Amino acid sequence: MSKQFDVVVIGGGPGGYIAAIRAAQLGQNVACIDEWKNAKGGPAPGGTCTNVGCIPSKALLQSSEHFEHAGKHFGEHGIKVAGLELDLPTMLGRKDQVVKQNNDGILYLLKKNKVSFFHGRGSFVAAKDGGYEINVKGAADETLLATHVIVATGSNARALPNAPFDEENILSNDGALRIGGVPKKLGLIGSGVIGLEMGSVWRRLGAEVTILEGLPTFLGAVDDQIAKEAKKAFDKQGLKIELGVKVGDIKIGKKGKGSVVSIAYSNAKGEAQTLDVDKLIVSIGRVPNTIGLNAEAVGLKLDERGAIVVDDDCKTNLANVWAVGDVVRGPMLAHKAEEEGVAVAERIAGQHGHVNFNTVPWVIYTSPEIAWVGQTEQQLKAAGRGYKAGTFPFMANGRARALGDTTGMVKFLADDTTDEILGVHIVGPMASELISEAVVAMEFKASSEDIARICHAHPSLSEATKEAALAVEKRTLNF
Repeated sequence: MSKQFDVVVIGGGPGGYIAAIRAAQLGQNVACIDEWKNAKGGPAPGGTCTNVGCIPSKALLQSSEHFEHAGKHFGEHGIKVAGLELDLPTMLGRKDQVVKQNNDGILYLLKKNKVSFFHGRGSFVAAKDGGYEINVKGAADETLLATHVIVATGSNARALPNAPFDEENILSNDGALRIGGVPKKLGLIGSGVIGLEMGSVWRRLGAEVTILEGLPTFLGAVDDQIAKEAKKAFDKQGLKIELGVKVGDIKIGKKGKGSVVSIAYSNAKGEAQTLDVDKLIVSIGRVPNTIGLNAEAVGLKLDERGAIVVDDDCKTNLANVWAVGDVVRGPMLAHKAEEEGVAVAERIAGQHGHVNFNTVPWVIYTSPEIAWVGQTEQQLKAAGRGYKAGTFPFMANGRARALGDTTGMVKFLADDTTDEILGVHIVGPMASELISEAVVAMEFKASSEDIARICHAHPSLSEATKEAALAVEKRTLNF
């Protein structure tokens, strides 16, 4: 006999499990289906973010940063380290433990909120009795009946057409997180978030890293001034980044007892080049994950990319079927998925859920970190909007000097008539934390003067935010 639910969520990543919890909080009878497995075959909810994305990458970024600091920077603090060595299995084991803690935490939260969890692949069967029949293919097949369905199936790494992932030589983000030994030479195709973060991890641990980027500009979505500052920092660290390349054939050959990956490409001048590496990470974007959803069984509309077509409220073409996160339009960000999940759960309950895409922050967790919210200077110029800009460098910030990390700056963009904040861009230490102040300010439509007049603790990195706001009116106090 089928089990009946008010809401069935397909997918237990950030968008899915958060939607399930919020719907349960609002009095709905909720089920959440997720197929991720841990090493023992048990449930591992959290999606790409928890299992092979945000969480494990941050764990390795933290560990690799500690290793680099011990080897290169502790001496500046009067700390002498002798006999430093890398224990990669322990480092990877810690990463796995962090992932497990998050998996277990999500299972606990679902149980706490009385969400029924089903381990397996969820798919549509048919529209039935004013709702939908959903199959769960797991250890044993089960059938659920849902009045409302929220699809939150996330995304998959996009492969090159001539070089499919084997996760041994040609790696997605998944394989990049579990390389068993530090490669002498590591290649990356794509200088986006994943490419830069994974390149940073393995460079710190000793790999010679080369990043090939097809676009002629570095981090095109980032404010130009910020991107140029970040590029200088990465060049100084030894990340080799080639822009404007065209990748050709990729071949795997033998090298001693191992393998070599050869990438043929032309550089920005059109000259033929070859790059030989021990491992190749491909990070050229992600594609919506609708494989196996059986959307055609109920007539769920997909676009040419395979994404589920939704309106501004995340409604699909089907009554009472919703979709959120990477599987729909918009930025593929975990926190965007979470906000959409909450909003949909509230709409199902008759409330007015809302997501402001103009105040969704972006972060790249490299060193220096890069974070931004709102519009870039090039976007404002293209739109013909009048604006004022103010910047403040971390080299003039007392806390940054004490930390020993003065790379980068904070940049404010404000309307030249109303002074409303239009965008805030940061490259430097703890940018991921500092950007939240800007998000709150923009959500309340604050002016740059509002931030300039707020008292910030001294000494703190956040003082650079205040000073950049002061710089909009060319009245910084410490630079």
